[in-house]
Amino acid sequence: MEQEKGYLSLVLHAHLPFIRHPEYPDFLEEDWFFEAMVETYLPLLNVYENLTAQGVDFRVTMSLTPPLCEMMADEMLTQRFRHYLNQRIELSEKELERTKNTEFAYVAKMYHEKFHRYRELFENYYHGRILEGFKKFQNMGKLEIITCCATHGYLPLQVQEQSIKAQIKIAANNYRKHFGRSPRGIWLAECAYNYGVDKYLKEEGIRFFFMESHGVMHGIPRPKYGIYAPVYTPQGVAAFARDMESAQQVWSAESGYPGDPHYREFYRDLGYDLDYDYVKNYLHSDGVRRNIGMKYYKITGKVALNQKQPYYPSDALNVAASHAGNFMFNRQKQIEYLVSVITDRKPLVVSMYDAELYGHWWYEGIDFLEFLFKKIYYDQKDIKLITPFEYLEKYPVNQVVQPSPSSWGDKGYNDVWLNSGNDWIYRHLIKAAERMIELANRFPNADGVLRRALNQCARELVLMQSSDWAFLMTVGTAKEYSTKRTKDHVKRFTALYEMILGNRIDENYLKELEWKDNIFQDIDYNVYK
Repeated sequence: MEQEKGYLSLVLHAHLPFIRHPEYPDFLEEDWFFEAMVETYLPLLNVYENLTAQGVDFRVTMSLTPPLCEMMADEMLTQRFRHYLNQRIELSEKELERTKNTEFAYVAKMYHEKFHRYRELFENYYHGRILEGFKKFQNMGKLEIITCCATHGYLPLQVQEQSIKAQIKIAANNYRKHFGRSPRGIWLAECAYNYGVDKYLKEEGIRFFFMESHGVMHGIPRPKYGIYAPVYTPQGVAAFARDMESAQQVWSAESGYPGDPHYREFYRDLGYDLDYDYVKNYLHSDGVRRNIGMKYYKITGKVALNQKQPYYPSDALNVAASHAGNFMFNRQKQIEYLVSVITDRKPLVVSMYDAELYGHWWYEGIDFLEFLFKKIYYDQKDIKLITPFEYLEKYPVNQVVQPSPSSWGDKGYNDVWLNSGNDWIYRHLIKAAERMIELANRFPNADGVLRRALNQCARELVLMQSSDWAFLMTVGTAKEYSTKRTKDHVKRFTALYEMILGNRIDENYLKELEWKDNIFQDIDYNVYK
């Protein structure tokens, strides 16, 4: 007889926009991927390896979005990441010597050991193919990998149904290519739901997706169990809602765990702290000082960066263990209460986060997760970790609710992705989609160079639809890059469109685009018919 009173589903959303620039020897924004690899993705796999070696059962659900999978599988990016990681190892070895007998010796030793461990995982365990690591744990039943919209396209602002359908179908096909089976779940980009999306999910055999809590709570009729059980949409796809109570404890830099003064300070980095000549070989070819990912100071408190105190990994680990215990205790109390009001099934708490919060933004978040998995396994019997699919297997009968349009962005709807700072992009996105549909219907059985051009049009369209560009324009980080990316894809699409209609395809130009924007090698433009 199972003893648990309720369930906890931990969901990590791992996503980066497709950034790959073979036309440059090194490219600043590619660092987003390399940083995430060494600070989040490999560290997460390290946790899964440690838990498995120690016999600790665990469950976690992760979205690995199609752009991220395509980057993880790309040979050129793999080589560039290898160089990035080897540089970190080289610098960490120098740092062992430089920091000897200083208060920074502990943190230098920590980096040295971690970088070596991540290289061992990457090279010896997964042979340079990190997706093999994630597949390994999915095949063991510990990890449920879900997909996302093809390029993290924001579906509520896509006017044409064919565009919405294509974002989902391309994603499902890409998942099959990388993981050898169909996806059971999807993370709709930005958790953005609109009426009718479930129809296209059902067509691809997708069983569940995630929503912000108000999207389910404002559904019709009102959900009987609130956000503590899934609901079925009119098409029979299960919607799981985010639990805000557990989200706030982790997300908030003010009231949440990541702001603890013992934790590592994100904004003070060796790229700025060390002598320029000592550090310049680890910067980009432009020689400008930037973060290199090694940070020696702790948050300390609300003090200026130059007043931060040295970081001590052992102190931070103790705090992470304490926070994991606190999080587990709070979930036990939460479920204890829910059991008193939900009497005919065991309640489910769904805790959803950006994966990059763990390790990248909150450095000790990785340790927090390992402690949490161990404490749940060893120290209590009230809650059990579960994946959404496993919960549906236990409770296949659920209430049918029409969820409300919503997102997990600021203010809860479309504001982040449609405002005065980025609204100019939509006339181009909508027109390009209209033209793509026109091309697909006009040339249904194309082959040769024409087929390649049509497929490249489809790539340029989904790349311009990435929600990341509108988001970055809103928050103001990398605004210049996101604006340029949008304009580049619009220009490339338009040039190809005019070449196709004029029956004068420039094959050299097409080759260049296929080389630069090589996402989704097996894309079929007929998805837009």
